Parts: sequence; C-alpha cells; structure tokens
Amino acid sequence: MNGDVRREWFEKDYYQVLGVAKNATQADIKKAYRKLAQKHHPDANRGNREAEERFKEVSAAYDVLGDGQKRKQYDQVRDMASSGFGGAPGGSRVGFEDLGSVFGGDLGDLFGGLFGGARGRRASARGSDLETEVRVSFDDSMRGLTVPVRLRGAAACGACGGSGAAPGTSPVTCTRCGGSGAVAVNQGPFQLAQACPECRGSGRVIERPCPSCAGSGHVDETRTFRVKVPPGVRDGARIRLRGRGEPGPAGAPAGDLYVHVKVGAHPLFGRKGDDLTVELPVAYPEAALGANVRVPTRDGAVTLKIPPGTQGGRTFRVRGKGAPKRGGAGDLLVTVRVAVPSKLSREEKELLKRLRDVQKQSPRAGLEV
Repeated sequence: MNGDVRREWFEKDYYQVLGVAKNATQADIKKAYRKLAQKHHPDANRGNREAEERFKEVSAAYDVLGDGQKRKQYDQVRDMASSGFGGAPGGSRVGFEDLGSVFGGDLGDLFGGLFGGARGRRASARGSDLETEVRVSFDDSMRGLTVPVRLRGAAACGACGGSGAAPGTSPVTCTRCGGSGAVAVNQGPFQLAQACPECRGSGRVIERPCPSCAGSGHVDETRTFRVKVPPGVRDGARIRLRGRGEPGPAGAPAGDLYVHVKVGAHPLFGRKGDDLTVELPVAYPEAALGANVRVPTRDGAVTLKIPPGTQGGRTFRVRGKGAPKRGGAGDLLVTVRVAVPSKLSREEKELLKRLRDVQKQSPRAGLEV
C-alpha cells in the first residue's frame, strides 16, 4: 500500500483537476472523469499536445481518487502537508518518520525508494549482475560436465581487497552522515533524505586511496571460472554464481554471474521436459503383424514390443530412458512411423497385390460403401 504514494500528491490537487468537491462521491468522481477523458482523449484531439497533456493529468487524478484506498491515503497526506504534519510545536518541520502513524511504516519503508532514501541507496551499492553463455553438446548435457568461463572486465583489486583504501589502511566512517550515507534536506513542511555529498551515499570515506586502483576498489582483468553443468540440463537453463559478477563500489558486495546454457541438437533424440523423444520407422508387415524391434536410447538399444495392428503415429513409453533428473530419469517416448518402401521386388509386388485383392473381397468394418 505504501508503494502507491507519489510525490505529486503533495503538489497536485486532484479534486481541482477533475473539477469536483473534496466530499464528492465515488460516482461523482467517475462521472467527472469520463466527461473530461472523452473531451481530451488523444483520438478526438489528434495533434493537440495541450489536450494530450490534459488527458494524462485527468487520468492520473482518477487513478488516485477513483480508488477508495488510494483516495484515503491521498487525503491524509494532503491534510498533513497543509497543516505542517499535524501542527508540530512551534511550527517546526518534522521528518517522514512522523508519517508512520498514518501509513504504518518508517522513512525507509515509505519514501526510501521514491525519494532516494539512504536505505535504497545502500542496497543499490551492490555490484551489477553479469551474464555469459556456454554451449554444450546434447550428450554432454545428459552426462553433466564442468566447463571454463572467461570474463573480461572489472574485478576486485588484489592490492586492497576491493576496499579502495591503500594497503595497511581502511575506509573510515563518514563524519558528515555518521555512516548512514544520507543527509536530511528541508523541503517545505517536511524533510527529504538525499545522498551524502561527502561520501556519495556509501557511508565511508577513503583517506588514502589504493595506488593500484586509484581508490575504486576494482581493476580491469580477465577472470576464469569453472561452472558445473548438472546432468540433464535443459537448453536455456540459467546457472547462478553468487558474488561472481561486477564488484560493487569500494567495499560493497559484488553482483552475481548468470551463465546461460545452450544445448546442441541431437540427430535422433528430441526433448519434452524430462522426457526424450525419438521416431522409430517400422515396416508395414511389422506394424500389421506385430514385432519386437530395437529402439535406440541414450545408453544403448532396448527391445520394444510392437503389438499387431499398430497404427502410424502411435507413441510408446519406455520408462527411465529419458533425461536425468533429481531422483531418477524421465522416459523415452517412441513414436512409430510406418515405413513405405520406395522400391519393391517383383515378389513383394505380387504379395501386396494379393493382399489388396483379399482386402477388396473382405471390406473392413466401417469402410463398406
């Protein structure tokens, strides 16, 4: 709920924007919005920039006043702002923490993300996440393997350990902000927290910068990691290496490294989730009369029983012959494709003709004309 509060609430009178009284009903607000939105809609005012801006203003007002909960918050914020936040003794300004009685939170909870509070800045001091890609063959994806990954870019300075301070020294707490990384700035009837200009929001000051990295805490170099790719990994899987990303500002935690896995295709097998798929060509007599056929799997061929009268496109399941997964393996899905020979011997032709003649004399059920 606190995340809905906007700074514009202190500056914009949404009731005036919609042309309604503060005690207007929700129905009155909706009616006023519809009338104004229709009048200033871009489709009805093509090329009219003023109408477009007016439409945005009306929409923003209705987004707040048209929602009962947001409207209540908006009214409370406006009332507090107009009265100096409840009439502080002697007309003194008060901080955002005084809004906690209304919104049930403190400065960092309510306005930290909106106004750049210290808490939000300290969290953002973490280094950026990095991404890279590795390619593995289908067979390697089934077995699992460890692959090297090389990255060129910022890395923690070895001389200062990433602190940015000269060897033998350490950063000290910023005296201006007391290590919080933020200072209070008066803004009308309330205070805003902004990044401390002395330490730039880090809360620490480096008195003697490291000569190897000029106080930045990182240097440009090539890093090599070994990434463990688990058996059965899927194409497009993402492996996370914590703390292997870009180092943060001097002394701040590093980001993470995300390794995207690309799995090559296989000439025989496809994949559906944890199951592998394969198409099996079967001769017409085998499909008609039934047969035991050999089916390839990722670890050797197995025998599959094809029952008499098997139709093309039918799929059989071979348990435990799919992709590796936690606690076992998926299945192999075998789809039968009835193979029609492109060339026939004289004897084969005669036999098929005789079969055709027999079928003509004995129409199959459901095919009689």
